[in-house]
Amino acid sequence: MSVESTDQFPSAEAEIDAAADDSVAEAETAAGSAGSAAGRLEEEGDVAADYLEELLDIADIDGDIDIEVRNGRTYISIVAEEESDALDALVGQDGEVLEALQELTRLSVLSATENRSRLVLDINGYRKERAGHLQKIAEDAVAEAKESGAPVALAPMSAYERKIVHDAVADLGLISESEGEGAGRHIVVSAE
Repeated sequence: MSVESTDQFPSAEAEIDAAADDSVAEAETAAGSAGSAAGRLEEEGDVAADYLEELLDIADIDGDIDIEVRNGRTYISIVAEEESDALDALVGQDGEVLEALQELTRLSVLSATENRSRLVLDINGYRKERAGHLQKIAEDAVAEAKESGAPVALAPMSAYERKIVHDAVADLGLISESEGEGAGRHIVVSAE
């Protein structure tokens, strides 16, 4: 009677080695995915910065471009060393021009990389200043909703601004929902 080859019946030690190899491969794949995501965001930032640099050159506007990747998003800031009316014009009334430039920059990234971008563009600290203002709007709406017990509707705002307000309202312990469509989309804050 002959004994069959042990190649058909791997030993426990061989199974453990194979499982360890699989775990290492999975960890390398996960690290590669995280690395590729970070690399994609860095590429996105570079493409966006090139596009914006060219735009500033065409418009003959001075400004420095900073790129930062955080929380799975690329943040691009254009700042000037001194007060710049030209950069303020790129923000526009209520950030309308800034929103349009952000969308054009996202389209430029999409065209170059074939990936949709969620990059955030800021000019002269407008978004940071606006975030403080939005926090105050959320606090006032929460106070009014608690006092009156009635829902409080806020003025229409961009998706990015609504996200900031939703987060602030949640941190303050109330509920908020977006209502309406298009340019009229707004937040309603309620105690229930």
